[in-house]
Order: sequence, then C-alpha cells, then structure tokens
Amino acid sequence: MPIHADIIITNAKVLTMDGDTPRAAAVAVSGNTVLAVGTADEVAALAGPSTRTIDAKGGTVMPGFNEAHMHIFMGSLSLVQLNLHGVWGFEALKAAVLDYAARHPDETVLIALSADYTILGTGETVTRHHLDRILPDRAFIMYAPDHHTAWANTAALKLAGLLHGRDVGVGNEVVMGEDGLANGELRETNAISPVIQLASTGGREGLGILTGDDPQNLTPEQRAADRAILKRGLEYCASQGLTSLQNFDGNLYQLEIMADLEKSGELPVRIRIPFHIKNFMDLSMLDTAAEWKKRFASPMVRGDFVKVFVDGVIDSQTAYMLDGYGDRPDYDCEPLFTHEAFNEIAIRADSLGLQVAVHAIGSAAVRMTLDGFEAAAKANGKRDSRHRIEHIELIHPDDIKRFAELGVVASMQPVHVPGGSCFPLEPSTARIGEDRWQYAYAWRTIKDAGARMVFATDWPISPVSPFGCMKDAMTRKLWKEGLPDQRMTLAESLTAYTSEGAWVEFMETEKGLLKPGYLADIVILSGDIEATPADAIDTLATMATICDGRITYEAA
Repeated sequence: MPIHADIIITNAKVLTMDGDTPRAAAVAVSGNTVLAVGTADEVAALAGPSTRTIDAKGGTVMPGFNEAHMHIFMGSLSLVQLNLHGVWGFEALKAAVLDYAARHPDETVLIALSADYTILGTGETVTRHHLDRILPDRAFIMYAPDHHTAWANTAALKLAGLLHGRDVGVGNEVVMGEDGLANGELRETNAISPVIQLASTGGREGLGILTGDDPQNLTPEQRAADRAILKRGLEYCASQGLTSLQNFDGNLYQLEIMADLEKSGELPVRIRIPFHIKNFMDLSMLDTAAEWKKRFASPMVRGDFVKVFVDGVIDSQTAYMLDGYGDRPDYDCEPLFTHEAFNEIAIRADSLGLQVAVHAIGSAAVRMTLDGFEAAAKANGKRDSRHRIEHIELIHPDDIKRFAELGVVASMQPVHVPGGSCFPLEPSTARIGEDRWQYAYAWRTIKDAGARMVFATDWPISPVSPFGCMKDAMTRKLWKEGLPDQRMTLAESLTAYTSEGAWVEFMETEKGLLKPGYLADIVILSGDIEATPADAIDTLATMATICDGRITYEAA
C-alpha cells in the first residue's frame, strides 16, 4: 500500500543542507520524518486524500534552525519583564522604569533586562543614586545585556542585605563606593542572586545558570506558573523558526518540566539541558550527569552534556585574561576554577562519555579550557568527544590552531560583537585593547584554522532571532582598517545554524538536513534568503515551523 504524505510543501526554494542533493522544489512529510525531497511533480504524486499542502510562495524552505546556546527560563520570562534594549539616557530610562512599576504594583523586586553599560552615556557609570532618583521607595534591579553585571537601587540593596557589602566569593563582587556603602553595581551571580531571589519568581529563572540547583518547597501553583512561562517561551522560539534548542540553564527541574510537556504533546521544539557543575561541587556529582544522560534520552528532550563556567565577561572585567585588560594591563582576573580543578572535571566527564561545554570568554579562560580538554584526551585516549567552548570573545593567536587539533567545537554568537546590532563598541574595545582587536570575536580566523563552528544568540542576552544573528555574521564592520575580515558567508551561517548544530549534538544522522528518513524539522521563510541582501536578512520572517512532523507555528 503506497505511503501518502501528511504534509506537502510546494512552490518552494528548498535548501536541503545535504551536499548530495542541495536543492529541490518541494518536500513531503509523513509522520515525524521527511518522506521525499524533489521536484514539484515528484512530491505531488505522494499526496493522499488527507494530505495538507502548504504553498511556500517562493520562499526558502530549509531544516529548522538549531539555537546552539540559550537560556530558556530567563528568555521566557524576558518576554514579560521590562526590556531596556535600545533605551538611552536618564530620562528615557526613568520613563520606562516608572511605566513598568506602575503596571506591576505588587511586585516585591522590579527587574529589568538589557540595560547597556553606557545607558547613561559614555563615561558615566550607573550607581544606586541614579536609580534612587527614579524609584526611591521600591526595590529595583536592572541587568546588563550579558547578565554578568546588574545595578540595584538602595531599596533593593537594603532588602537583600548588601548595602554594607558582603563577601560573595572569587570572581564575584559587590562594588563599594567611597562612602563605604555598596554603590549599586553587582558583578556576577553570587552578588546578584540575593536580590533576584526576593522577586516573585524566587529567582527560579536563574537557577540552572546561577546555582545549578533545583527550587525547593515549590507549591503546585508555582510549578504550574513556571511551566506556563516555559511553554510560552518555547512557543516564541518556534515562531522564530527554531526547532532545536541547546539550553544552558542546567537543572533537573527544567528537564522534568520539558519531559512533562513532551508527554502531554505540548513541546513545540526539541531541547537539550546540561548538568551544570559549579566550583563548590564535588567531582562525584558528574555521576548525576551520567544518570541524566540515560534518563532523558528521547529525540525531544535530552540531558546529555555538562556545562561549566570558568570566567565572566570582558565588560565587567570578570573575564580571565592573558596579559591583562587593554585599559587595566596589570589585572587578569581570577578564573572560577583552578586549572587543576578544571582538568579533573574535564577528565572525569570525558571518561563518562559526557560532552563538556565551557563558558570561556577571556584569552586565559580559552587557553585553560583547551588545556583541560587536552588533558582529558591524554588521560582517556582521544575520542569523538565534540567538547565545546562557548563565546571565545578573545583568543591568543597560539591557541587558534588547537581547536582543530583537539577536535574542539567553537560555539560563537555573532550578534554579540561590539558595534553590531546589539552592543556598542565601548567599553568592550577599550577593555580588549587595540593591539588585540584582530583576535577578538574572531569567527573567520578560527573557522579558517579548521574548527567546527555553531552559531547562537545566547537569548535573552540577545534577541533569539537567527536572522539578526546571521546578519551580524555577514555584515560585521572593521573596528579599524587593516584588521582581518571576520565576515561569514550565507552558506556558512546557515550551516552553523542547521547541520553543524545537529552534528554538535551527535544527531547528524537524524536531523539538520532535509533528506528522506530524517526528522521532519522544517522552517518556511517569508522570502528567498539567497536573494536577500546580507544587510536585509533580518527583514525575513518565519512563515511556518514544523517540528517532529507537527506544525508548531504558522504566521497569521
């Protein structure tokens, strides 16, 4: 008996990302897999009485996008929190905060996102006194876009017991003012979380990334609220053409909610969630990560890798650097793990067959991570580990070739580049130092040296749209004449968002291509992406998203 298609997509410019058959005109889906890719007539012959036909109207049809690094709980919550992206100047900040406060009269701590380091103007640093002038009587905190720095008003600092300072551990800081009191700037997780935990969410949106812990003593109503928040965020991701998410909030709580959504048929995207090992955890905790890998192993929900933070970010001078900062050459910052401790983690995780993904932004952090992966290969024997480094915002030239030599994946976020669509040049370029600009955000340099590479946005650090990220990758401007051109091609950008994303998940034989037998993860774009100028890529939109053979989004 002939197999009929459940869905046929026709009138399309199909980019299969399959080197053997790179282009087609139509796609047929049966169940949760691709049935056929070919000409309009070939695919039309597979139609049956219940087949749904989708007219792509000449738009690009391709494998669904794979977001290789994001934070689903924070991103989901950001859809309803105050977003200060694009807000500049004190008066604009004041207006936005007061409006949000008026609409949330019962919130214990008001939280805002994406407040630029230069939101008050270049050279003026935010303090609690600025925020007190806006909101003196209610606790308020606003995150920098990178979520590694936040600024709190006096009411928030008092509420959290931080006004007189506190020891918050290595790599974290409650910045003090000349008056002996906290000036409002909070650097890194341990300094920020005492405030965030007092909000109505109890800080649960940051549990996986901030502490690696699971929430305790939740009521059924709180869990239901979290589930609804996550479901809304997942649906939003589907509306952006995403069919796979590689999440970097690592905790069991979120994995169990995702498994529950899958069981009830409400999960619109595939998701991986890591075990997040912190510097206060015993090495034996990696056995838990190995258990997660076995327990959560469906094509939709997996808990199969380990996440590690080894440093912070450049703008707040919490990144671990070689030879100091450009504007502070005598200061390198300390890593969150000793070199020996990280080596032990890399060796142990690798011996358990676990992929390790490491947040490493400064040049010393990148080297330390590569050294750890090299130690693992020496201790356990070289294997197809596909270990990853996340961000790599500054690299020493001696370490560039080591990615290919060690088989380490470069997980990059083009949308983060200073001077691009999201972030200004300062203070990043000054912190890096002009003599090192050629090795900053060096996507092309690293790729040309043979590294495998995936793209992502780090949502909600940046908007989750893959179109904006690819635009920044393809249109990057030089910070000065004579620097290497780091721009990527459209083909490279699409590969980094599709087949390479599947490869880094060890799922290259199941998804990432439009090919018969592969999982039916498909995005239909509003136009022809190959005919769209690079600087207009972000004008494209998602017309429809299909994940696991189900239509998970359709534009109105």
